[in-house]
Amino acid sequence: MNKKYDYLVVGAGLYGAVFAHEAKAAGKSVLVIDRRPNIAGNVYTEETEGINVHKYGAHIFHTNNKKVWNYVTKFADFNRFTNSPVANYKGELYSLPFNMYTFNKMWGVVTPEEAEAKIRQQREEAGIADPKNLEEQAISLVGRDIFEKLVKGYTEKQWGRDCKDLPAFIIKRLPVRFTFDNNYFNALYQGIPTGGYTKMVANILDDIEVILNQDYLDRKEEFDSMADKVIYTGPVDAYFGYREGYLEYRSVRFETEVLDQPNFQGNAAVNYTDRETPWTRIIEHKWFEFGKDASGNDLPKTVISREFSSEWKPGDEPYYPVNDEKNSELYNKYKELAAREENVIFGGRLGEYKYYDMDAVIASALEMSEKELGR
Repeated sequence: MNKKYDYLVVGAGLYGAVFAHEAKAAGKSVLVIDRRPNIAGNVYTEETEGINVHKYGAHIFHTNNKKVWNYVTKFADFNRFTNSPVANYKGELYSLPFNMYTFNKMWGVVTPEEAEAKIRQQREEAGIADPKNLEEQAISLVGRDIFEKLVKGYTEKQWGRDCKDLPAFIIKRLPVRFTFDNNYFNALYQGIPTGGYTKMVANILDDIEVILNQDYLDRKEEFDSMADKVIYTGPVDAYFGYREGYLEYRSVRFETEVLDQPNFQGNAAVNYTDRETPWTRIIEHKWFEFGKDASGNDLPKTVISREFSSEWKPGDEPYYPVNDEKNSELYNKYKELAAREENVIFGGRLGEYKYYDMDAVIASALEMSEKELGR
């Protein structure tokens, strides 16, 4: 590994893979390394019983960005999967996102006017004019009943914090519709890559040198000497030896099992919204591809993953940045340090400590590639 490269890309997730592809296309020499034994980062899928299992949690690609959609569809065909989760509150099932099916089940209302009046009444009763936190934001969006049954327990399990201590913006992503529309994402383009995300990322990294099971920070000096420039997509605080302190993350743990039955819950995602059920949701992976194998045959078995949210501690897999005031201030210190690093570009969810959807990561990588490579 004495070869000199134009770019060393640390991390074979979406950000790193896209930059590596663009750099190679621009005639640059590129080496990609990843500490994991696989490519694709957190979108990694592996086949079990003919089913593409989302190893690090459910990933449904969705975007309104035509440029990004045109880009990813060069590397994979996408199916027509639409994200329509179900909420299970103590055995009561509700449609997500919040829509007329939800309101009908919750209150027996039939028309949008009745649903809006019910929410308006509950908002006025709560007296919330300017929502200061997630609880107030949720009540002003959907009323107290839906907050108590479908938001509060799930969100507190997910983030490990009381809803009063979480920022309002987290819940602003949640769609609320006065139509009978079960499509969670309000996106023009949506689906799952046929054959799984790993196959798609492998196509993005086609003909690019990739070395797995390599921890950049363990041999930083050696790796730095191999390239003119580094694209770093790992945790920004780890890069600097946590000298300003540890950034916090929400971590996720999965218990996955193969079941000798064709259908466990009849839906890809069921959220358990009561506080007492220890898991936040159950994913049944086969329904991301309509219960069929690569040849279109029905699958006799199923694979489910119970998802548990947990407070991150050093050594755990970091999933989602905790964008509260304390962590944002700490990240700004690391951002200043990163800006002073020569020949290193920090990118992606961990490198920028940012809550990125997949399309936004790809858009960010393409934007940086254009700036860096002039193409």
